[in-house]
Amino acid sequence: MEAFADWFTYVQDNFEFILEATLAHARITLIVVAAATVFSVLLGVYVQRRPVARVIALTISGILLTIPSLAMFALFIPILGIGNPPAMLALFLYAILPILRNTVTGLDAVSPAVIESAKGMGMSSVQQLVRVKLPLAWPVVMTGIRISSLLVVSIAAIAVLVGGDGLGTFIQAGLTRLGLPNAANSVWVGVVFTVLLGLVLDIVFAVVQRLTTPRGLRA
Repeated sequence: MEAFADWFTYVQDNFEFILEATLAHARITLIVVAAATVFSVLLGVYVQRRPVARVIALTISGILLTIPSLAMFALFIPILGIGNPPAMLALFLYAILPILRNTVTGLDAVSPAVIESAKGMGMSSVQQLVRVKLPLAWPVVMTGIRISSLLVVSIAAIAVLVGGDGLGTFIQAGLTRLGLPNAANSVWVGVVFTVLLGLVLDIVFAVVQRLTTPRGLRA
């Protein structure tokens, strides 16, 4: 209990800095997830009915996800310099796979009978996509977005190693001063608030998913 009280006091004393780091972490995450969503959904729509392109896109995005995060961050430093840009580009590449895979899966799950009905109503291919396919696939797509947001939140914590912002600054500060007063408290601030941010964003996306899902498809 004493350790918890010390940590809570540390949070109170540094709340302004913690809030600033949390907001920076959230901003990076939301920008990356938004960009990855637009890119992945468009790519998913393109490759869904093209087997070769689908395999290539999913394979490449899967390989990108296996690259160690620090190596991925460092890869873009010669091009973009240090700071948020190389970290955000790396996070963008990590965020693609869950959204892309779920977009393809969601579109695959749309019943051919529904598509035929849309054709029978005289809808063009674009109208079928916008008014039928994507709305029906949307719950699955949103699940991919939620997974990507959690992935980005967690990996963004080490963006500080390439000069990025976020809650990783507390983890780095604590580890570099390990053994000194409040070093452990600093590490735990980074860890706990990263987890809390991930949970909050997941709840927000869950609400967005429910509000944007057609009533008949809501669980």
